[in-house]
Amino acid sequence: MTLDRFRSALLAFVVAVAAIGGAWSFQIFGGYVPCKLCLEQRVPYYIALPIVLIGLVTAGSARLSRALFALAAAAFLWGFGLAVYHAGAEWALWQGPSDCGGGAATTTDAGALLGQLQHTRVVSCTEAAGRFLGLSFAGWNAVALVIVIALLVRAATQPSKA
Repeated sequence: MTLDRFRSALLAFVVAVAAIGGAWSFQIFGGYVPCKLCLEQRVPYYIALPIVLIGLVTAGSARLSRALFALAAAAFLWGFGLAVYHAGAEWALWQGPSDCGGGAATTTDAGALLGQLQHTRVVSCTEAAGRFLGLSFAGWNAVALVIVIALLVRAATQPSKA
């Protein structure tokens, strides 16, 4: 079975939503505190997912939807670069950013701020919060983005059916 342009883009959208949803789930329900690079890796999702959605809605216009899918693939490629950079920093293949730490306080009350700072955990970009099958969250993000990008490139380049 071959995937047509719409189905390729729809599958890319579902995989991307699952990836960003997983990141949010680990943060909200799993208690994982994202570092600076973790948060930066989410930005391409926030930009590209609406573009893919518009491309799906306008799938009747082959030229427009293809352009939107290509644009989204480019945004996800940026995210892939961030994920590879982050995973490489976690594996000590290169240095991560010197200002990377997370867990900032979220209150404006001075008394509560001091209490919150005592329980705030600073997260380093160079230490993986955990690994599953040898890959960190950044590594799995890179894997998901390879799939998403491949599907979107397919959607952007697949000819229309006659």
